[in-house]
Amino acid sequence: MRDEFYMQLALDKAWEYQGLTYPNPAVGAVVTLNDNILAIEAHQKAGTSHAEVLALLSAYETLSNTSIDFDPQDAQKAHAFLLALPKDFFTQCTIYVTLEPCSHEGKTPSCASLLQSLTLCKVVIGIRDPIEGHDGGIQKLANASIGVLEEECQALIEPFLIWQTRAFVLFKLAQTTNGRIGGGYLSSKASLTHVHQLREVCDTLLIGGNTVREDRPTLDCRFIEAQAPNVKIYAKEDNFDRDIPLFRIENRDVEIINRLDFLDEPSFVLVEGGEGMLNALKEKIDWMLIYQTPKLSTNNLTYNTTMNLHFLHQSKKDIDLMIWSKQIGH
Repeated sequence: MRDEFYMQLALDKAWEYQGLTYPNPAVGAVVTLNDNILAIEAHQKAGTSHAEVLALLSAYETLSNTSIDFDPQDAQKAHAFLLALPKDFFTQCTIYVTLEPCSHEGKTPSCASLLQSLTLCKVVIGIRDPIEGHDGGIQKLANASIGVLEEECQALIEPFLIWQTRAFVLFKLAQTTNGRIGGGYLSSKASLTHVHQLREVCDTLLIGGNTVREDRPTLDCRFIEAQAPNVKIYAKEDNFDRDIPLFRIENRDVEIINRLDFLDEPSFVLVEGGEGMLNALKEKIDWMLIYQTPKLSTNNLTYNTTMNLHFLHQSKKDIDLMIWSKQIGH
């Protein structure tokens, strides 16, 4: 059960960045020495250091009791630094990684080649990389094993697999403990910040016409000072007041649509809306992200619909419970 324990730590860390790594998959890694945990890290943003690299850098800092003097997210510098260490620096260490280390050279160097050069004691992998041309990393690693918590590791990368061929549709909602919505901000600042991080990386923010008319939202990324997402408003007719804040954001495209065929294209679509939008998209939604606040409300507004959900992962965002879920049978 030792391998499963460490792999679960890697999975939990990866879930912290689920969706934020788009178009890359979420990946976590743990480095141990004699069953002592040296590092728990995850890939955080496309084009930056992968989980294995961040974990190895963190392990180096723990073992050497020194700090690196460069940005660990700079993959080129990170790889060069690790390759310049004494050849035996990590030879007694084991690394656990949720996804097969990449064998190809892209925006970042090959993690499989790096691990091959560092000659760790053992490399434990959750699942193979399912993308042809990206796989093959395990062939470079003589001391690697694969197949730990496979079902959980597969669930972690489901969005990545979906957006290879069509839109991955994530419906975000916030509610009180007794299932009420609306009435201003419900979520904590940490949850709101997380939503803004998702807005920054998604291709499209999809909302319903009623949300625009009634809430007059801005739907920007001000909590992280990032570019606001492009918006598609799903509505039967275009009768919106153009003084509504979302229309007045610079460098943003806002489109009124009455068809959903754009979901056939590979992309990441974040949906924010009420009951009407949830019912309209029920068959199109891949996952739901629920922010549940520790509050009770007398507000009668709720999602008056029927859905059977399978909880994929849950964690805390400050005081809120954050639940990733999907419809059973979807």
